[in-house]
Amino acid sequence: MKLLLDTHVFLWSLFGEGLSQTARDLFLDTNNTLFLSAASYWEICIKVSIGRLKLADNWIQAFDEEMRVNTIQWLPIAKEHSQRVLTLPMMHRDPFDRMLVAQAQYEKMTLLTVDANIRAYDVPTMW
Repeated sequence: MKLLLDTHVFLWSLFGEGLSQTARDLFLDTNNTLFLSAASYWEICIKVSIGRLKLADNWIQAFDEEMRVNTIQWLPIAKEHSQRVLTLPMMHRDPFDRMLVAQAQYEKMTLLTVDANIRAYDVPTMW
């Protein structure tokens, strides 16, 4: 299964806390292919830069290591992903979540998320 990690799922995996047992099992199942969106990385960078998210000084290296160790694939934002956002219902206004939904829909991925706002969209989710 192709799993797109919500931002919090990636962060929680890094810190080893917060994941449900199902999410942990899916994350560790080597039959699944894990993806981290450029939108999530951008969200993290913005939140760190404005002080809404506190991370260790070496967080960039730790993120790279987490992606390497868990074979997490990078998902860039494509023109088609951006265009898909145009067709999403305005169920909530978080631009990062909306991009993740658009990417998951377009790429036929399942979103690994606890976020009820995301789960309200027409996109497969698991938690």
